[in-house]
Amino acid sequence: MPNYRRAFIPGGCWFFTVNLLERRATLLVDHVSILRDAIAHTRKAYPFQIDAFVVLPDHIHAVWTLPPSDADFSTRWRLIKTRFAKALPKQEQLSAVRQRRGERGIWQRRFWEHLIRDEADYARHIEYCYINPMKHQLVSRVQDWPYSSFHRDVQRGLIPPDWAGEATAEGEFGEGA
Repeated sequence: MPNYRRAFIPGGCWFFTVNLLERRATLLVDHVSILRDAIAHTRKAYPFQIDAFVVLPDHIHAVWTLPPSDADFSTRWRLIKTRFAKALPKQEQLSAVRQRRGERGIWQRRFWEHLIRDEADYARHIEYCYINPMKHQLVSRVQDWPYSSFHRDVQRGLIPPDWAGEATAEGEFGEGA
């Protein structure tokens, strides 16, 4: 088994990518209200700040900041993923391994995280979250994707509504960065 190395920095800020097992599924946008409920429920028990969040049909990108004495992002993702999966009817095909372990076939087992290093890294990953629907050709303008904290940041006056226009996402982000 691989030796996964994770940085656990209390009060740290991370960029995450969380994927559905079936990468062509649309469960996340089809059931976005269930996902929102799972996140809200988790935040009540284990608070965290959502700096950016975008929900695509088959994956999520997020930037979170944890409380000063807390570095446990894994528990938060486990709770979100579990609550979301339990709210859906059991219709997915399960591998023999998942059946033996009593698992659902909704999420990939792990997630990818990146500890934000500085303000430039923070800005780059926030922007990546917001432009990701364009990268996947789901919309031609960032403002047209409804499942994004981009709209919250526009309301707060942090970003203009026409940010990025019809630009493309370039740079190193996500799992390969």
